[in-house]
Amino acid sequence: MAESDPAKETAISQARDLLRGLDAAMLGTLRRVDAGPNVSLVLVAVDHDLSPILLISTLAEHTRNIDVDDRVSLLFDGTAGLESRLTGARLTVQGRAVRSDEARHRARFLARHPEAAGYADFADFAFYRVDVEAAHQVAGFGRIDALGAVALMRPDALAQPLVAAEADIVAHMNDDHGDAIELCATRLLGHASGGWVMTGCDSAGCDLRRGGTVARLPFDAEVSDGDGARRQLVRLTRRARESAQA
Repeated sequence: MAESDPAKETAISQARDLLRGLDAAMLGTLRRVDAGPNVSLVLVAVDHDLSPILLISTLAEHTRNIDVDDRVSLLFDGTAGLESRLTGARLTVQGRAVRSDEARHRARFLARHPEAAGYADFADFAFYRVDVEAAHQVAGFGRIDALGAVALMRPDALAQPLVAAEADIVAHMNDDHGDAIELCATRLLGHASGGWVMTGCDSAGCDLRRGGTVARLPFDAEVSDGDGARRQLVRLTRRARESAQA
């Protein structure tokens, strides 16, 4: 059995955190006319296997480029707010953008970006999944890692019971435990209070949103089903309440 590489495992964990934690990325495509590069800002969500999900207009230049050449790259920039941004982490994933009619992709994207529900059904908009082939991460000066899709992605997660349970977990937390979400966002993550909601739940944690601000609430350990996620949420809520009472 091959020995584990702690440095590589850390790099993979950081890359997955960026994919899950950011709700926008820079999309690189190849121009139809001269095959030169084109870069644009897009909203993004990720599936349970970490495949990026896009909702883009078929009238946009980047979508027209994809129709001719489906090779794309996405830059996930985790450097915002740092005094020296080049010390922060950023991840570029390369792959192929494939149009998707998968109901799960639509649901995860619109939960992450509720404002997109206002135009998601327009005739000129479509969902795309990026089939990741490779990734390149820079986590600071001299901290550079080339990551293969096999190491980075989580195809096994699509078969987990948690995928089917996610919608019920999110609805239950928002409908019945909004105070717990608020406590976790403020006491555990250090964000300002007011209006936090849960938008997603996967094997490694939950996605939270307050207006234009998103946050990631990580679990203490990975889970594979609804019961595991609920146990983690109970544990995190207890910790947040203890912090508030301290």
